[in-house]
Amino acid sequence: MGAGVASAPPRGREERLRDTRRRLETDVDLWVATSGSQDGVHLVPLSYLWDGSVFLISTPRASVTGRNLLGDGRVRLSLGTTRDVVIVDGAAEPVDTAELGDERRAAFATRTGFDPSGIAEPYQYFVIRPRRILAWREANELRGRVLMRDGSWLD
Repeated sequence: MGAGVASAPPRGREERLRDTRRRLETDVDLWVATSGSQDGVHLVPLSYLWDGSVFLISTPRASVTGRNLLGDGRVRLSLGTTRDVVIVDGAAEPVDTAELGDERRAAFATRTGFDPSGIAEPYQYFVIRPRRILAWREANELRGRVLMRDGSWLD
């Protein structure tokens, strides 16, 4: 166990919400889990842009993740470590580059350090709307770990 993590008292909802929102705003990478194709369940790390309400990711359109999200928009995201984790269940929607707009595409490239527009392989952007967000550090934080339900924060 990490030093001091297990012995720390559980965070209250306000602190946990603040920590979770900070992580969404400051982290750059997350794990993306998808399913729904003949390729089955798939897990990849991707960079993202969080705008305060939705995630924006980009992946090759023909990749397993791209095909899974195009076929079945259900997605699970994970940020942080196993001892300080945020799990997001959401719905992914494909967004064409033209719909995305120059400003948002530039914001994604600046935030992530990655601009798929210069790559020959066709990339697809996806907007992911969180439906449920959970966050916990240790077993003593399992109670109260749901911070968003049905797309609404539980402030």
